[in-house]
Amino acid sequence: MAIIHKEITVKGRVQGVFFRASTKQVADRLGVSGQVRNLSDGSVWIAAESDAPAMEAFIAWCRQGPPEAVVTGLQLVEAPVKHYKGFEVVR
Repeated sequence: MAIIHKEITVKGRVQGVFFRASTKQVADRLGVSGQVRNLSDGSVWIAAESDAPAMEAFIAWCRQGPPEAVVTGLQLVEAPVKHYKGFEVVR
């Protein structure tokens, strides 16, 4: 099955609510590789790679986030596959 790469910017109250750690847990569970980091504007940026079914489930989770998060928007950009090994939180 083809691997797709999405760059996801999550807007809202998404820093200081364990968004990055929760994203890693969900990515590991779904078999999504990539990375997640906080941006200086208060949003969270995610690079994610997986097959289409796992990506759909991952994006659906990103629209909600962890319990304390308030997601107000998602920006999705397709990009070339980078072949990440696993999923990491970038500090």
